[in-house]
This record gives sequence, C-alpha cells and structure tokens, in this order.
Amino acid sequence: MVKDKIVVGISGSYIIDEGGMFPGYKRSYVNDDYVQSVVMAGGIPYIIPVVHDEEVIKEQLKNVDALILSGGHDVNPLEWGEEPSSKLGGILPIRDKFDIALMNIADDMKMPILGVCRGEHIIAVTKGGSLYQDLSFIDGSYIKHNQAHLSNVATHSADVEVGSKLHEILGETAMINSFHHLGVKDVPCGYKVVAKAKDGLVEAIEKQGEHFVLGVQWHPEMMTKESPEMLNIFKRLIEEARKTK
Repeated sequence: MVKDKIVVGISGSYIIDEGGMFPGYKRSYVNDDYVQSVVMAGGIPYIIPVVHDEEVIKEQLKNVDALILSGGHDVNPLEWGEEPSSKLGGILPIRDKFDIALMNIADDMKMPILGVCRGEHIIAVTKGGSLYQDLSFIDGSYIKHNQAHLSNVATHSADVEVGSKLHEILGETAMINSFHHLGVKDVPCGYKVVAKAKDGLVEAIEKQGEHFVLGVQWHPEMMTKESPEMLNIFKRLIEEARKTK
C-alpha cells in the first residue's frame, strides 16, 4: 500500500512514579503538543517508546519518515566528557542512550530530523559538540531563558541567520518561548549556528548541506496553535520527508 501521508516519529520518555501504589513504576509517554503539532502540519504522529536494543530501534525507525527528538531531562555531561556540575538538573541516562541511538541511526538513514530543546542538545552531543551545564556559566547571558509559565507565549527574540534553512522558515527574527538552563557550547563539525538570542546564546543549529537536521532551543510545539510561523517548522520537516520517500 502506498502511503499518502508522512509518518513522523516522536521520541518518547519515561514518567517514573515516585509514590502511590506502584513506586518506581515506569510509564512511556510524550507530551501531546508534539502529537497535535504533527497532525496540524499534515503528518501522522508515531510515538517511539524508549527501548534498549539497537536492532529494535532500527526497526522502529523503518516505520517512520521523519524524526522529532523531543524535550525533557538534562543530558548527562558524561556523554561529552565532563563531570556533572552542582547546577545540573535531573538526568535520565537510559533515555540519553536511546536518543543518541535514534539520532545516529536516523542520521545514517538521511532521515529529516528536528530536535527540540533537549533534542537540540542530543544532536550537538551525538555529533561531537558540547553543552553548558547551566547558563550562569556563560559570560554576558542576561536574558531570562526559563520563563517558567505561559508555555504558548513568546518571551524573547532570536536573530536568524540569512541563507539558513531556518531563515527560509521563520525569516530574520523569531519570537520564541524559553524553558531551559543548558545550552549549546561547542557546535559539532558539519553543523552551524543559525539563530542566537540577543545575549549571544545559541538558539538553533542545523546541519550543513542538503540533509535536513535542525535543532531549536525553544519549544515550537507549544506555540503552533497560535503561531503559524512555528507550525511551519513542522510543515517543513514533513516537506523534507516527502523529498526522500
């Protein structure tokens, strides 16, 4: 059967019960904003649950046409060769291994990839980059990058590099939301910074060349109902997947 729709895989995570009847019980999930954004953009959402067998992950990815690396926990600094600082938040190393495998396999498949917040960090770390473990370690960072509430409201601007794929989607300036305390430090080889906040913080990276791999620091999926520009990010992901079908 020929598929007339693009299936978009969304990397899942765990919720682990800390109390109640089943303390320690794991539940696989993804935030619904990702699901609804894919639907609004014309795609078919497919939640990819965390597993620990690379052969299974390969089979999971054979069922999708594009990949979204979703947000969540801080990435373990050991993944880029640093010890954790006292300002590091909660980590989930099991998911780090899963997301890194997803990124590597999807990249090898030349699958279009969108990384959101943590997903941008996974792209950077997987391909040899590094992160700031807290924005307080960045000289000159003064913008509030964790707005803490009103998830669908843009709270600061980002300047987008002319000529980039992201510029084709958003234009020269984007108004974005912000929920993070880590940030990209060293950009991996073959990638470039394509958006920055006014304080110099990296807000987006993308892979050079034709293969569409975009990482954004903000959460466009939380803004798509009110922002056609943010929905266009998901539409572009789907357009790129159509080229490779």
